[in-house]
Amino acid sequence: MAYIGIDLGGTNIRGAVVKDNVLSDVISVRVSSSGTEQEVLEELFQLTGQLIHEDVKAIGIGVPSVVDIEKGIVYDVQNIPSWKEVPLKKYLEERYHVPVLVNNDANCFALGEKYFGQGGAYHSFIGLTIGTGMGAGIIIHDKLYAGSNCGSGEFGMVNYLDRYFEYYASGQFFKNVYQADGEEVFHNAKRGDREALKMFEELGTHIGNAIKMILYTYDPETIILGGSIKNAFPYYKESMWKEIGSYVYPKSLEKFRIKISSLKNSGVLGAAALCYEKDLTV
Repeated sequence: MAYIGIDLGGTNIRGAVVKDNVLSDVISVRVSSSGTEQEVLEELFQLTGQLIHEDVKAIGIGVPSVVDIEKGIVYDVQNIPSWKEVPLKKYLEERYHVPVLVNNDANCFALGEKYFGQGGAYHSFIGLTIGTGMGAGIIIHDKLYAGSNCGSGEFGMVNYLDRYFEYYASGQFFKNVYQADGEEVFHNAKRGDREALKMFEELGTHIGNAIKMILYTYDPETIILGGSIKNAFPYYKESMWKEIGSYVYPKSLEKFRIKISSLKNSGVLGAAALCYEKDLTV
């Protein structure tokens, strides 16, 4: 069986074919993020047309938006303003004549870890992506839980301090609190700059609080961290775990683990994983 996995971002569309758990070369096309709905669709068709062949049995696509999973309609896609309500499943199935599965990109990250990464060792875990935002995919008893509106795992939007978790516990933290560029702070931290290291220590405390909130609500076996912030893990690991240590059920922490995703092309693989079991979402 061969499946196409497509990761639709605000800058690029990336895709590949997965056959026998092996990923083909990933191809990428630029997205006209400010373009019309049809212009962006044509870019998606351009990429898909390079991947489709007679052995492809289905297409999975991850999109940074709320998704009507059953109908395959995406709403208010992040960084593509013209995509307010797009029946993506309908468009792709009419064009390529294979089943199409559409889901949120954070859910696809968790599925990618389940089928191709460290998540395969666990029955229940959270795939937590922390970059410019915070999102998550939730695996419960080996199945993806997407919620009734594909809105589960939006931990970043939960109230925290005077704002919400994403404001303080993601890459936005540096700009929001210190009016600093996160990439520059990261490079400074690698050089041992005290101020940069202090910022990451503070970020770790906020991420620790976010993880405690997830522990209280879902009690997963593990959390697998993805997103760009994972690259700076050594700089906030200690303060993060210190905060997690105040969790009121210390016995639970003895078994709890945090893993750092090492999966390359997790978005593409996760989108393809949507095709592995059509009844994967519960």
